[in-house]
Amino acid sequence: MSGAGIQTAAAPKPVGRYPHARRVGSLLLLSGIGPRSPQDNQIPGNRYDHEGGLIGYDIEAQTHAVIANVRAVLEAAGSRLDDLVDVTVYLTDMQGDFARYNAIWAEYFPDPVSAPCRTTVGISALPTPIAIELKCTAELKEA
Repeated sequence: MSGAGIQTAAAPKPVGRYPHARRVGSLLLLSGIGPRSPQDNQIPGNRYDHEGGLIGYDIEAQTHAVIANVRAVLEAAGSRLDDLVDVTVYLTDMQGDFARYNAIWAEYFPDPVSAPCRTTVGISALPTPIAIELKCTAELKEA
């Protein structure tokens, strides 16, 4: 039986009807988390034309923001980045963004042996104009 859903105001509201995370036994399963700001729902690094059309984005700003949002959800559940065991990363421009996102990933997880397992998938779009989303699983430690 799964535990109660976890919601936190420290992370952006989900774009659908689902929790930020759910505890199942000793695992914490996070829903897809993007880089939107929890304060105002803005997307860091996005640039728009005078008609509001997206004309560019900063994958580095979005990568830092998405990791901060993952951290906020983990902390709301009593966990932390070091407890991540598996991460699926969705990029809307694998060829253009992988190297920069991967370099930032290494800032947060410098030791590949202790870093979470990771799969990176190139996709055509996400539900909002973001360039990266993370789907994470963490192991919850007993208090």
